[in-house]
Amino acid sequence: MKIQESAENYLETILVLKKKNGVVRSIDIAKDLGVSKPSVSVAMKNLRNGEYIEMDKEGYITLLDKGREIAEKIYERHTFLTDWLTSIGVDPTVAAEDACRIEHVISAETFSAMKKTLKTK
Repeated sequence: MKIQESAENYLETILVLKKKNGVVRSIDIAKDLGVSKPSVSVAMKNLRNGEYIEMDKEGYITLLDKGREIAEKIYERHTFLTDWLTSIGVDPTVAAEDACRIEHVISAETFSAMKKTLKTK
């Protein structure tokens, strides 16, 4: 099932914050993405309903298997594309911003071919 780019961004952010902080709450996501707490609340409700995340009674968010799978896929694309763009001379800030846009639209076939080609060079 294809999910929206915004949902992919939320899942990726949860993964990154969990790695960085050990725990994730809605307020952490709002701060990291620069969005309002109500926007995060709506997104978390949709992600819970889709069984991508769970939230405990204290408000801590955990990725479920299918949410983690998507988050890890997007994060891998993001880091790979950022590193590659930086390696060809793109400013690191611009590279990260461009990678964030590209990571959602690039096909699995193209990404796999890029990884294979660039790893052999």
